[in-house]
Amino acid sequence: MMMEWTLASLLGIAVLLIILSFFRKERNSKYEQQIENMSISFMQEIYQLKNQIRTLELDAEIIAQHTPLATRSETQLQIMRDVLDLHKRGYSSEGIASETGLTSMEVDRVLSPFLDRPEEGKKVMTHG
Repeated sequence: MMMEWTLASLLGIAVLLIILSFFRKERNSKYEQQIENMSISFMQEIYQLKNQIRTLELDAEIIAQHTPLATRSETQLQIMRDVLDLHKRGYSSEGIASETGLTSMEVDRVLSPFLDRPEEGKKVMTHG
């Protein structure tokens, strides 16, 4: 008789634990969903910050080339950013032209202050 009560109580405890585990999973899934939503939100913010940093870097390079930003419209500045960004990513003038809708000559004109000129600043002095 004692053994039957022990088995019955163990069976009751097992059923109770199974029921509790279902509630626990439901609660955990809510937390997992909240964490996933926060993670997505953080990733979006990081993406936006990276874009803003990239824009600031491009603007700094444009300013460093003594291009007067104050006289440029926001559209012209955005075109300069796009052209410079694509150039830094390795696009050719033709590729940049097809991406931006400009002609190759316009792309070359926009890039001309930013292109490295090997003959500039590399004068070799010979002592003879």
